[in-house]
Amino acid sequence: MDKYKKPADNRKRKQIPDSRKEKSSEKRPSYSRRRNEDEWKRKSRPGEATESDLIRLNRYIANAGICSRREADKLIQAGAVQVNGKVVTELGTKVSMTDKISYGDQALSREKLRYVLLNKPKGFITTTDDPENRKTVMNLIARACKERIYPVGRLDRNTTGLLLFTNDGKIAKRLSHPRYGIKKIYHVGLDKNVSVADMKSILAGMELEDGLVKADAIEFVGDGKDKKEIGLELHTGQNRVVRRIFEKLGYKVVKLDRVYYAGLTKKNLPRGEWRFLEEKELNMLKMIGT
Repeated sequence: MDKYKKPADNRKRKQIPDSRKEKSSEKRPSYSRRRNEDEWKRKSRPGEATESDLIRLNRYIANAGICSRREADKLIQAGAVQVNGKVVTELGTKVSMTDKISYGDQALSREKLRYVLLNKPKGFITTTDDPENRKTVMNLIARACKERIYPVGRLDRNTTGLLLFTNDGKIAKRLSHPRYGIKKIYHVGLDKNVSVADMKSILAGMELEDGLVKADAIEFVGDGKDKKEIGLELHTGQNRVVRRIFEKLGYKVVKLDRVYYAGLTKKNLPRGEWRFLEEKELNMLKMIGT
């Protein structure tokens, strides 16, 4: 290997036969780049970040879902990013998993942000863990990504439809907070025909045990011939609110399907299947509350 040869001199040397050259080269130890790096890692002090543990700061910011790497470079140069409480403006800076990175007053996470939309079927409870070993929605999205994602809000065991999962705490908080009035539309199937008077009562507002509930819209589904099928639009996030509304009026809910959630729909998403949000959908969610 050329880089290990000694500098040539002008002294006449005895020629070595090819076979001896090959034998000589076989005895020469090989120090590959990887071996050198492994040796360096072994000599690193315990707890000290090695080169393989580091990541460029602009990539860290991009993985946190703030912006692209190119835009992250602009933020760094503008002094908008801090590492362990100190402003960093040098491009190419590398950070480790133990470093604390912040953009303005927002602490960033190196973990890639994920957004998964599930069309939930019946028979699954909305929880991340169940001591009774019942089927949970986490079983349905187990292979979606390696990151740990959580359901935003909940649907009860027999309710079907749209359920969003993410590890983006900021988005989850906005979608769950009543201040932002997230729009939800349900397809409700009842045990008997619904009267127009009861529909007007739901629109006017009903007092439940946890406060007043008022629907934004209510109408018969389709051509209106089936008076047991109702479309209901709400902004409230109270637990089991749809079932409680109709139960108070003397109806039994036999089918409940969430067909619309925060601008997201079930289009091309079969029951029991999941998909990642499209960029335009994600941008829409990020606009909430801004």
